[in-house]
Amino acid sequence: MGRVIALCCLLLNCLGNSLLAEPIKIGLSYPRTGNYKAEGLELHRGALMAVAAINSSGGLLGRPVQLLTRNSASRAQTARGNIERLARQGAQMVFGGATSEEAIAAGKRARELGLLYFATLSYANEVTGREGHRYLFRESNSALMSARVLGEYLGWHMPRQRYHYIIVDDTWGRSIESELRATTGSQDRARHGRSALPSPVALRRHYLEALNKAAASDAEILVLALLGEDLLHGIRLAHSLGLHKRMQIIVPHLSKSLVQQAGPKVMQGVIGTESWTWQVPAQEDNPAGQAFVDDYIGLHREYPDSAAASAYGIVQQWADAVRRSASLNSEKLIRALEDHRYSLLKGPQQWRAFDHQNVQSIYAVRVKSREQIMQDPFKQDYFEIIHQMSGEAAAPSHDDWQQERGEELVLH
Repeated sequence: MGRVIALCCLLLNCLGNSLLAEPIKIGLSYPRTGNYKAEGLELHRGALMAVAAINSSGGLLGRPVQLLTRNSASRAQTARGNIERLARQGAQMVFGGATSEEAIAAGKRARELGLLYFATLSYANEVTGREGHRYLFRESNSALMSARVLGEYLGWHMPRQRYHYIIVDDTWGRSIESELRATTGSQDRARHGRSALPSPVALRRHYLEALNKAAASDAEILVLALLGEDLLHGIRLAHSLGLHKRMQIIVPHLSKSLVQQAGPKVMQGVIGTESWTWQVPAQEDNPAGQAFVDDYIGLHREYPDSAAASAYGIVQQWADAVRRSASLNSEKLIRALEDHRYSLLKGPQQWRAFDHQNVQSIYAVRVKSREQIMQDPFKQDYFEIIHQMSGEAAAPSHDDWQQERGEELVLH
């Protein structure tokens, strides 16, 4: 009995010493305010859960992990400044972002400072394509990956339809439009029209002009290539104009927060993509993913979004690379991450070596009817998975990537 007590005391002492040690700091630059603040809240929650899980298991390299945060308001220049401030505070790794411009700017500054940067909600192909570099990894899927799963589903179930695109005129908007046109065969702009909303601020008249142009067309499918509050304004006005009654509305990237804010009645029947939903762990029999869902529900009394899962996965994967390399050195961590395969909250995933894109399954989803949603205990069971594509099939090939890169055929 005495030996058991002594052993317990020794273990507690070791744990206490690790938690009293100088913390390993990581930095999250995310939108607490602005166009993507709802998605930012999910990122913050997921990151906090990962840090808590790591510390409850004794920390990392005998030290606790501490999360530092700064508000980016989804502005590229602010995000760049955040990376500098987080580095001065001692962050060993930085992550976050809710726009592609933000991720590109923050990633460049992180490289200059010798820090790894993990992009979260940044979907433009350029992030791991033309603008990619050794110090940047992207957990979220690219525009091409979303377009491929949507294009395959629409080609099978809604062939030979006329499209109309409304995009936000930024890096991601142009990227997703180009990819969706290619995968759906709607490149002919004379037949498949478009409107581009000004970035970063579109006014009500801009939305109305774009939607009235769509209404005057013969389009059967309306693509709203918008994000955040831009998408909220656009989808609400489209609904009030009755466009949902005669057009299938496509939103390339859906989220829990979008449906919550717009309302199930407005969002009913909308088709888009998700890289993860809270139902996936149960459907794929993934215990770690289900534990994450259950813990999130216990903390917040609601279901987690894919943004929370992305932040959680990034922190856990970085920590895993630290353990495997026994180091906080960025170069050693890059080598530990490149081509590393794992399964955490869903099926197989991989940090691909040549472009640092996370290769994972992508899901086409449809928003359920309001009646179905209201039957759920939390009234948040929003998405029906209607199609799935493997990461290998969805992600760009090495040849595709090199074509985009031009003369710079390796990451620097």
